[in-house]
Amino acid sequence: MTENPYQDLIDKEPDFFNKNAAKQGAMVSKGNTLKRGSKRAPIKKIIVALKDVEDPEIPVNIYDLGLIYSIDQMDSGDVKITMTLTTPNCPVAGEMPKLVAEVVSKVDGVGIVLVELTWTPKWNTNMMSEDAKLALDIF
Repeated sequence: MTENPYQDLIDKEPDFFNKNAAKQGAMVSKGNTLKRGSKRAPIKKIIVALKDVEDPEIPVNIYDLGLIYSIDQMDSGDVKITMTLTTPNCPVAGEMPKLVAEVVSKVDGVGIVLVELTWTPKWNTNMMSEDAKLALDIF
């Protein structure tokens, strides 16, 4: 595995970015650097960006599917997202965290984005929003 180009930045904020994240295969993307006086992105804008990412097998975005477990943001604008997939055998398991990191890093006011994939708790249909359940006829 190649050295993560953002490992030095992860090491500077060990409480925010898990120091072992790069070793665990987390995806990192660098957004814009905040300048003095600029504001970090509102969580709502990050959620809007996440809603633009659809699961390739289910025609619903990853946020409404309940795949996003947490969005943590520092004052600097750096963001850590913990997410899962519908199944560990998901064909996009290798690409989805990278895609999520890239999409969120494009939001104004977002700095470095770290996306960690977790399998705990295991995803189930109860995690879906009502809109997602309606779109998929799950009641």
